[in-house]
Amino acid sequence: MITFSDIYEAMRKEKYSEQLQLLSKKFLVDAAEYFKEKREFLNKEEDLFSDMAIKNKKKLENALSSFKDLLRNRKKKILNLSFVASEVGISKKDFENLLDFEKDLFEEVVKSLERAEENMNAEMNGAQKDELKHRLVRFLEDVPEFLDFEGNEVGPFEKGEIANLKNEIVEILEKDKRVEVIDDD
Repeated sequence: MITFSDIYEAMRKEKYSEQLQLLSKKFLVDAAEYFKEKREFLNKEEDLFSDMAIKNKKKLENALSSFKDLLRNRKKKILNLSFVASEVGISKKDFENLLDFEKDLFEEVVKSLERAEENMNAEMNGAQKDELKHRLVRFLEDVPEFLDFEGNEVGPFEKGEIANLKNEIVEILEKDKRVEVIDDD
């Protein structure tokens, strides 16, 4: 069971360390349970102005504040790690300290940074903005869900539906006469 001291100590360590601190895999679940129990205890309190009720309310407020600070500090570090990873890679040690939802955040931010870098390079190399990545198409028939080149799910699409798709995908669908390009000049 997690306590206020555990939450505060985790926040303090995170705040004063440059490295992302290791939290137990159950930290979020334990913290949620702690907050739920404290709220239930306060709701059962008959005299809301008793010393015990006031102390517990203040303890809950402090725990919530510490928890929010902990998550805010971790997000800042994840953003910094994402930037470093998009430039030079990441050490396995840093990645191991991420919670599951933080790993998803990290991966999405890295992908976004890499896309931004690609777009910048394309513009610097004289590529026209229209030609960078996508084209507007109308589907000529129903197309079931499929995976793009990065393994992301795309679709499904119905006949007549309009979508903005990556050039590589449009070329394949156009070759199979499943779409017509509607943004060509």
